[in-house]
Amino acid sequence: MHFKRAAIALFFALASSGLAHADTGQNAYDRGDHKAALDYWRPLANKGDAAAQLKLGEMYKLGDGIEKDLKQALKWYRKAAEQGNAKAEFDLGAMYDKGEGIAKDHAQAILWYRKAADQGYADAQYNLGVIYDEGEGVPKDRTLAFVWYSKAAEQGNAAAQFNVGVMYDNGDGVDQDKSQAIAWYRKAADQGNVDAQYNLAIMYDSGEGITKDSGQALSWYRKAADQGKIEAQYNLAVMYRDGAGVPKDGARAVTWFRKAADQGDADAQYNLGTMYADGDGIAEDDVEAIAWFRKAADQGDVEAEYNLGVMYRDGEGVAKNGPEAVGWFEKAAAENYADAALNLGVMYRDGDGVPADRAKSLEWFSRAKAMSGDDSEPDGNEDMPLQRKSIPI
Repeated sequence: MHFKRAAIALFFALASSGLAHADTGQNAYDRGDHKAALDYWRPLANKGDAAAQLKLGEMYKLGDGIEKDLKQALKWYRKAAEQGNAKAEFDLGAMYDKGEGIAKDHAQAILWYRKAADQGYADAQYNLGVIYDEGEGVPKDRTLAFVWYSKAAEQGNAAAQFNVGVMYDNGDGVDQDKSQAIAWYRKAADQGNVDAQYNLAIMYDSGEGITKDSGQALSWYRKAADQGKIEAQYNLAVMYRDGAGVPKDGARAVTWFRKAADQGDADAQYNLGTMYADGDGIAEDDVEAIAWFRKAADQGDVEAEYNLGVMYRDGEGVAKNGPEAVGWFEKAAAENYADAALNLGVMYRDGDGVPADRAKSLEWFSRAKAMSGDDSEPDGNEDMPLQRKSIPI
């Protein structure tokens, strides 16, 4: 099964600045009267009010009620940050981090993130974790990354909780501890973090660090799948198709394979093709099977390439076409798929859809043997391999 680990991204989201004394400005802003809010906050900002300066920075950053101006945003963020406003420090760091309104400068980004992080600003702590995790402008330091992720995670930052889980899971920056990994995945998963939900499902599915529990695996896969997580959709389909911990249900398997296939997952496209070809959970339909095999084959799925070769050779769901079959078998054979090479040998030997050619036949039989680890010489009388494959993957 697929096993997704860390998905690391910086936080740059704007959040409420928490103006304790500016209800008038905030009320105007909340009802959509941005001009009134601006007229209220600007005089306060000019008098040095840090919270009002932050609000001006946000309005210029977003273009709310005023023409977007990143340099003005930077100016007002800096004024508020220099007075110790944690969110302004974070926003100023983010602008340096992304090069917005000013040249990108990792050192300045880290400086301002650190100021905000030292005040307990969770998003800044998380971003410092990412910077040390990825080595962005600093030497990569997983131990420091873990420290900063942990600070943010303790404050409930779901992405940080997920990354702390990953680091415990892998023993990366901290001693490996599967039970801690599960605990942090659960915290993030309970907040809806899709990657944490998926990883938690994997651990229940495999019994890694916890008692194997197919019911819990199914539940967490479903939560992640409902958020569009391709790997979770795929794994749900496999469970229903195989009856792994749940009653076998071909129709549900088809539903979940289709969701993943529609998002471009080649394995799901291949498996959906096999279910149409075999009439498993859905009415048998070779035309649909061909369509899904082609989608998977176009992404380099070797089983799908092989199946297309068989279906064009035999005229299943499509007009019989020897040269097209040869083309697909050759693609699969180029990836060391022995049965494809064997089929090519048979087609050239028997003149099946292509002109008979003993030399080519022997060449393909020889390649098939080599791919299978058989160093004997071909005699041209090799048996035909299995036909279309319906191999679960």
